[in-house]
Amino acid sequence: MTISISPIDPVSRASFAGEVSGIDITQVLPASDVAAISAGMDQYGVLVFHDQRFTDETQLAFSRNFGELEIASGDINWGKDRRLPSPHVNDISNLDNDNALLRREDRRRLFNLGNQLWHSDSSFKPVPAKYSLLSARSIPSSGGNTEFADMRAAYDALDDETKAECEDLVCQHSQLYSRGVLGFTDFTEEDVSRFAPVQQRLVRRHPSSGRKSLFLASHAGGIVGWPVPEARAFLRDLTEHATGRTFVYAHVWKQWDLVMWDNRATMHRARPFDANEVRDMHRTTVACERSTMAEAA
Repeated sequence: MTISISPIDPVSRASFAGEVSGIDITQVLPASDVAAISAGMDQYGVLVFHDQRFTDETQLAFSRNFGELEIASGDINWGKDRRLPSPHVNDISNLDNDNALLRREDRRRLFNLGNQLWHSDSSFKPVPAKYSLLSARSIPSSGGNTEFADMRAAYDALDDETKAECEDLVCQHSQLYSRGVLGFTDFTEEDVSRFAPVQQRLVRRHPSSGRKSLFLASHAGGIVGWPVPEARAFLRDLTEHATGRTFVYAHVWKQWDLVMWDNRATMHRARPFDANEVRDMHRTTVACERSTMAEAA
């Protein structure tokens, strides 16, 4: 097989979101295929692979082609028994440890509703995520799509005055803020310590493509040196701009899809689905090599 990558929407978004064919990524890959996928990520920001029948072990093996993997420590259930045995696999599902549907009022389900807000994975960690890889093991009959916003195109579309204002700003990111937006405040003292705000630059330059992008997320609740109301109003306006339909690709899941995205160049959110149906997604996450503050230096 020969790997091929083509734009999903060549008319409206020719350089955002690509579909990959001619490859089985559940198998050990030659260096040339890994390089082609990396180049595709630099170009498209989001890559879609269909019919990739991963186990957690093969997903981990594929993910490690692209760097060191994060520990799945952003879970409200961190430190307790997990449904998935590997600490490097995020449980993006509505299932409990016995594979039963979470109750509507379950603390884990309510916390996970934050995934429906626009965000960039692990921006609440000192060193945020590079790539995320999400495997669809079981999907509901409808709904549950994932939307992706091109933060490079969103930056390019800003006027020069706004670009200049954003250039040197540093934001404070925390899951305490993003969940609080939804009214979720059921945090333990340990959670409050673990999710203490971290600093991230608002504008990033991609190390491979050289393109600048906005580094936004629902976790961003403040700007260093700004009054909180002014900062949140400014970030809200930027997010509204960056998530306009022109910049967004909506992925309609099929079972065994794997979608891979670059958190340095995109933002994403899950969409609602029937809570009485199973949505079981497994995510592996490649960490950035350094913090956004170090990137600037």
